[in-house]
Amino acid sequence: MTQEQLSQLGKTLWSIADDLRGAMNADDFRDYMLSFLFLRYLSDNYEAAAQNELKGDYPTPAADDRRAPLALWYADNAADVPEFEAHIRRKIHYVIHPDYLWSSLYERARTQDNALLQTLERGFKYIENESFSSTFQGLFSEINLNSEKLGRTPAERNKKLCTILTRIAEGIAEFSTDSDILGDAYEYLIGQFAAGSGKKAGEFYTPQTLSTILSRIVTLDSQDPSTGKKQRLKSVLDFACGSGSLLLNVRQQMGPHGIGMIYGQEKNITTYNLARMNMLLHGLKDSEFSIYHGDTLTNDWPLLSEMNPAKKLKCDAVVANPPFSYRWEPNEALGEDFRFKSHGLAPKSAADFAFLLHGFHFLSDEGTMAIILPHGVLFRGGVESRIRTKLLKDGHIDTVIGLPPNLFFSTGIPVCILVLKKCKKPDDVLFINAAEHFEKGKRQNFLKPEHIDKIVATYQHRQEEERYSRRVSMEEIEKNDYNLNISRYVSTAKAEEDIDLEAVHARLGEIEKRMAEAANQHNQYLKQLNLPPV
Repeated sequence: MTQEQLSQLGKTLWSIADDLRGAMNADDFRDYMLSFLFLRYLSDNYEAAAQNELKGDYPTPAADDRRAPLALWYADNAADVPEFEAHIRRKIHYVIHPDYLWSSLYERARTQDNALLQTLERGFKYIENESFSSTFQGLFSEINLNSEKLGRTPAERNKKLCTILTRIAEGIAEFSTDSDILGDAYEYLIGQFAAGSGKKAGEFYTPQTLSTILSRIVTLDSQDPSTGKKQRLKSVLDFACGSGSLLLNVRQQMGPHGIGMIYGQEKNITTYNLARMNMLLHGLKDSEFSIYHGDTLTNDWPLLSEMNPAKKLKCDAVVANPPFSYRWEPNEALGEDFRFKSHGLAPKSAADFAFLLHGFHFLSDEGTMAIILPHGVLFRGGVESRIRTKLLKDGHIDTVIGLPPNLFFSTGIPVCILVLKKCKKPDDVLFINAAEHFEKGKRQNFLKPEHIDKIVATYQHRQEEERYSRRVSMEEIEKNDYNLNISRYVSTAKAEEDIDLEAVHARLGEIEKRMAEAANQHNQYLKQLNLPPV
């Protein structure tokens, strides 16, 4: 599928969403739209695997039989179903009962079946609890099929769901629906819903351009980025993963088999479910990722609470776009927490460094961490200054990248990317001031491919360029009291030209002379007209 076709698929789906959501706001309808797209992917993938497995035994329904072919096979081969499903599980890691396949649900919707609503409810429960080897409980918990926003009565809600399913099915019928295409369409819709959500979008969506910068940086060799990309990452972590797009971008950089395990954590239940669906929809098996619903700052994920250094999770790549200047409740117990004990607690008013230290704790010695933060972390005083100073003295801050303003749906403030490493070769800090390199958009500014390439190439080869990038020694940073304000080191201001005062004086004299001559000529004309001079 071409980029143009993909864009058209996204626009088709968005148009359907915009037409059908009625009284619902974009956030509510997002959950229905994306869940049905997810169900469509699971069904298509399962039916394709079944057809490939059964080959000549795959039935062809009679002309007047609207059932899915797989439903016919299940009905005629009930005794063989358990063995068949066990075999398919080994291949694609899940199964779906024919009653809950997209094709079966579409047939109910197309014929305005009064039982569609109840069938969907059973189908969602089935997928959560029985489809996969590991349970995905609560995967559809944010979808209220009995919401009055769908209709006041069960009959009205059933009718609305029939319409939604039918429109989606018919809208995407002409497009390819393999995992890459539906996955990209899913990402497109998340972006569109984010645009319509305004400030709420920051909870679940990192613009793809920024995801690409972070993912390209962390997949390069950490000790010598100029040698290129790592062959493999054992694991990658995003501790504020939102809908998972940043993690998937890292996977895209490495290829489908380039990462051993993907870890993500998300506090918001709706967004957590989006992330789990997003992973599966992009073709990941349930054994290839682990997304946890919980609070990163209190570290309530048992996997990350291991205090034995030999057993501690160590990730080759850590990426994050945590909430900016999030207010939190640091306490005495957190002060003794292994993540913060050696650096100190971030202030109550801004958890930025708490998020950073959390991710940094789980970074391997050969890994790279890239995190998006507000500029305040570069220069704020108090305990943040002490944390920043220790990170610098210990040689952990590798690169500071200043980005243009208004790149996010959720805020117009300019942000920066901090690149950190446990072990780094250069004894300086690279500053990249990319604040003026962007394309202006109607609602948001955006980075073009050449802007992204320039940032990544500058980091990769540690290049210096006037008014753009510079390697700064620790001695100079120390003289600035460990303040990392980018403009102190790389100013984008153009130097004022020297003014030749004698030349300016001569030009002014020449101008005054010409003015006098012109006034004299003007008065001559007035005299000829018997008018008084001016």
